[in-house]
Amino acid sequence: MTLHELAEALGEPPAPEGTWEREAVYVSAAPLRQRVPAAGLAERVRAVPGVADVEVQENGFLRIGVRVPGEFLESFEPVAIPEPRWPDFPRTWENPGFVVRYGHARARAVQRWARELGVPEAGFRPELLDGPYDRRVLRVLAELPGRVTSRHPGWETYLLRLALAYHDAHERAPAVPRGDEPVRPVHTARVRLAEAVGGVLIGPERL
Repeated sequence: MTLHELAEALGEPPAPEGTWEREAVYVSAAPLRQRVPAAGLAERVRAVPGVADVEVQENGFLRIGVRVPGEFLESFEPVAIPEPRWPDFPRTWENPGFVVRYGHARARAVQRWARELGVPEAGFRPELLDGPYDRRVLRVLAELPGRVTSRHPGWETYLLRLALAYHDAHERAPAVPRGDEPVRPVHTARVRLAEAVGGVLIGPERL
């Protein structure tokens, strides 16, 4: 499933809901905004590959569950986000500009380390991005299409949230082998996740 396919079926990008820790869910108010029968739109969405379930809620919204939350990374496209006017200093966690730039530098470093350590680019298996830290990053990335079409995208808050989620994943769910650990398919999946994050966060290649 791609986010583009889901948005095309709905006529608008859906919004991720919840933490995604246990299930990946989107919600959409498309039936109300487009004044179309919710049941008919739900059937169209059910036909999208990767959609597990669609529920028409009492408020007219659609609640959409997907089987593999990381699947959208297979066709993920970053967008150009205007850089907020954050100061360069202090380079501490209290400065959101540093948090975001450091997140970008970390994501880019992962890609370099992966090449040096022989983590293959081919063989991406999105179902392996099933740990809580990976899923938190996916949850924030899934907001991107909706924010792009919003009149008030709130980029500063979004970039900071994505950076913080990625810092946790970088430290607790490593994308490259450590020590004598062998290269495993999960590393390929996490390097793909780092690539997506690096394409959204703003900052230098090295910090």
